[in-house]
Amino acid sequence: MERVEPMPPSDEVAARADAYAAAPLLNCLIRELAQPCADPEGRRAYRLPGGRLLRVRAGRRPAGPEVHTAGGWRRVGHTELVKLVAEELRRHTGRANDELSAEMIDSREAVAALLAARERAAPPEDPYIRSEQSLVTGHPHHPAPKARGGGPVASWLPYAPEAYARFPLVLLAVREDQAVEDGDTSALDTLGQAPPGYRLLPAHPWQLDLVGDALAGAFADGRLLRLGRTAFETRPTAAIRTVHAVGADLFLKFSLDVRITNDVRRLWRHDLLKLRRTDAAATAAFARAGGPAAWLSDRGYRTAAFAFEELAVVVRDGLERHTLPGTTVLLAAALAEGFDGNPLDGPVDPALWWAAYLRQVVPPVLAAFAGHGVVVEAHLQNSLIAVDASGLPVQALFRDAEGVKLLPETGREDGWERLVYCLVVNHLAEIAAALAERHPGFDPWPAVRGELSRHDLPEIPALLAAPALPGKTNLLLRWTGADGAAARYRPLPNPLTGEPGRAAP
Repeated sequence: MERVEPMPPSDEVAARADAYAAAPLLNCLIRELAQPCADPEGRRAYRLPGGRLLRVRAGRRPAGPEVHTAGGWRRVGHTELVKLVAEELRRHTGRANDELSAEMIDSREAVAALLAARERAAPPEDPYIRSEQSLVTGHPHHPAPKARGGGPVASWLPYAPEAYARFPLVLLAVREDQAVEDGDTSALDTLGQAPPGYRLLPAHPWQLDLVGDALAGAFADGRLLRLGRTAFETRPTAAIRTVHAVGADLFLKFSLDVRITNDVRRLWRHDLLKLRRTDAAATAAFARAGGPAAWLSDRGYRTAAFAFEELAVVVRDGLERHTLPGTTVLLAAALAEGFDGNPLDGPVDPALWWAAYLRQVVPPVLAAFAGHGVVVEAHLQNSLIAVDASGLPVQALFRDAEGVKLLPETGREDGWERLVYCLVVNHLAEIAAALAERHPGFDPWPAVRGELSRHDLPEIPALLAAPALPGKTNLLLRWTGADGAAARYRPLPNPLTGEPGRAAP
């Protein structure tokens, strides 16, 4: 394993970390609390609930925040911005939340550590892995997208995808009478050799560090054995707790007892118990849809009865069996974030490229919903795009059965709202903004409207005519301590209406 040791960031790295951390926090503040107002100097200005005026440099990643004082506009750094946001939230909600304020600071410190580590590490040669490990900003509308649970940098940096980490897995063996599994987990048995009477159980080393004390009894009485480490290294993907084993053409998803964005990323029992049903529904929906789109199946899980959630591992399909020959798979979120090898940086015809992208991404998600009652959470981090040698999108791949919702147990209206948020607001709007940023004057939204209009869903006409789209309120969700799965939305101007001046979400 290549260890990535933390180093104090330089002044230049510190300034970049401030900018990286401020952008998503400003996006949240602007989306969830602020009201636009005029600025004679032409910047984007907003009135906050307490009456203060804030302005930023325009763009999909707002920068250079300033607040208005008696002496004029004054620049605020990230620490002061966190304080300002906390004050506005207390005023708006009547509640305090020191935990989230600490997470926002932790997120900025994590970004600084990641930037310093990236300067000393070589990026992976594989463009797919490079795209998975590119998300230094992360979720563009979350107040603390890079918070890592408040632990010391040395505890998590060796496992951070953004630091180009790679590491072997820890191999455990669980006694057969204590092993619990569902679905096809046979791929796990190829990772090493368990002694007679035991089943092989790989573990993420960070998770094992986090929960190791609770397992002391199981190690002592022989329910659990340590076998060493895998002979190969894995690469963490953008999801952090999901790793890619290249040689085995396999993804493995682990529990991680750390809050990442809105949730503690443990594989919860209730999600595991319904995993095979939701995955089977998604697999069937994509198989019947036709076309090149693919679903990366979560084939099954294995764990220990005495540590059901803590030691669970999900086996997910790799890429080779699903990807069109001669193509390069890239993480959709990386197209918006930016990375070396991004096809958007090439000499593309934006209209041609965008039409091809929409043709691959939109139809399978709508078909799964309309024909099979499957709500695929097609947000940027769950979506992959395969491009040909010219960088043109030719296939979309989707993943993560844990996020799939099924009708009718999820109401159709709620399911449709979730689909629209993930696909249009979280996904298409971000890619559209990145494309428009590179090609000034290009309007991506008529093509989105045209692609949606081709599909015969009763919800489509209302979506195209609606004055607003649902924007998830991650800042307010975290501040009020709501469950991460309890999404709440704020209306955002709908650029699909075709009305002039309708800003993208």
